[in-house]
Amino acid sequence: MEVKQIANPYLPGYEYVPDGEAHVFGDRVYLYGSHDRFNGKKFCMNDYVCYSAPITDLTDWRYEGVIYGRTQDPRMADGKHQLWAPDVVCGKDGRYYLYYCPDDRIKSIGVAVCDTPAGRFRFHGIVKDADGGLLGERPGDNIAFDPGVFLDEDGEVYLYSGNGPRTRRAIGKEPKASMVMRLEDDMCTLKTQPKKLLPTLGESEGTGFEGDEFFEASSIRKINGRYYLVYSSVSLHELCYAVSEYPDRDFRNGGVLVSNCDLFPGKEGKPLNCYGNNYGGLECINGTYYIFYHRQTNRTMFSRQGCAEKVETLADGSIPQVELSSCGLNGGPLKAAGTYSAAICCNLYGKITPEISSPLMFRRHPYLTQDGPDWSPEDRGQPPMQYIANGKDGMVAAYKYFRLERDTKISVKLRGSARGKLLIRTAPQGAVVGEISVWPGKTWTQYAGEIHVQPGVYPLYFCYEGKGRLDFAEFSFA
Repeated sequence: MEVKQIANPYLPGYEYVPDGEAHVFGDRVYLYGSHDRFNGKKFCMNDYVCYSAPITDLTDWRYEGVIYGRTQDPRMADGKHQLWAPDVVCGKDGRYYLYYCPDDRIKSIGVAVCDTPAGRFRFHGIVKDADGGLLGERPGDNIAFDPGVFLDEDGEVYLYSGNGPRTRRAIGKEPKASMVMRLEDDMCTLKTQPKKLLPTLGESEGTGFEGDEFFEASSIRKINGRYYLVYSSVSLHELCYAVSEYPDRDFRNGGVLVSNCDLFPGKEGKPLNCYGNNYGGLECINGTYYIFYHRQTNRTMFSRQGCAEKVETLADGSIPQVELSSCGLNGGPLKAAGTYSAAICCNLYGKITPEISSPLMFRRHPYLTQDGPDWSPEDRGQPPMQYIANGKDGMVAAYKYFRLERDTKISVKLRGSARGKLLIRTAPQGAVVGEISVWPGKTWTQYAGEIHVQPGVYPLYFCYEGKGRLDFAEFSFA
């Protein structure tokens, strides 16, 4: 019987769902997020969609369809706005409430409601005070941004929101802050006024948050009696967390959970991916905790894909930072059998140190892209294929981890002007365990070689040495 597997990114390669918030409702986990467009020119240009999976089988993600359209909010009926990072909570009435910010031209938080976790949500209202004043639009309000919502065991509903400056030059230019407030049972009306929660840049001295100041992307969970607030720090590529015994005060800095360029604070090293913003949340699925995050593709920050990694919660409440992997939800290393997309690489870089994702990457760095336009399961025809483009001399594509039982044959599917060899290593500068000669070809062509290792679990680094450029579609074990 064939063993089912899953790799990062965990959704189909054509699906660009960043800002991932996973929630377990009943016996399924539901994945909510923004919805980027491949080759889009802005963030979040598509409607909200949802995917779900049985909590006992995270290889079996099911497309639930569009759950909320970009024009359903009366403020957005002209179709000229985007739906930014959402969150969902099951209310005390058993209905499901979706909280979202439109783009920054609309400054208040919308709420939609549905009787089921993944049905068609309908517009419910806007977060407001008892007098009807809209949160984020009243005089003196801080910017409402990236809502996170949480129903506590005592029935109180907490809404987290806000953002902060990312550079010292930006301090004080706009009314920004990390905020928390409580909501009435109608899920729209403020029960308490917003109050500051985490320190932002310029106000962190002596707080313990120096270097990990709050930037955006509030996501809240309760774990073993403690409240964990995951957020994006001023470093942009990091998801950090803060922890407290209370939902609305006294949070302490916990440090970094994950970096989408695999940088570890305090350790030497360079970014291992071209990077960009990050957003995600923690979720316990069938007894195991995971951190959901996203990565950048296509030389921009506007075509992002969701990934996830297993995390460990220690007895003292801390959660160590995890490295990026190709097998995040798989429950263990991938099998060295069958065919894998080259796009499941967890690190991708060249001779030049990776930098923030932008069109300038076109000549400087290898990058992930696809061979067709934006695509949806509702579309007809074959979905586009993801691949690595612009692989030049010095390119490294890393895959963590594979279980190899023996020496094995391996083939790669390439095209381009490359003439040289792909060296396969089990460490970035380690001994060569396999070699594949490559030469120019305008169409996708298979090239073969062998890997020689002792049985065990290994990362695999595909390292190109040669002239010209290659595109890398997939690799197969014989």
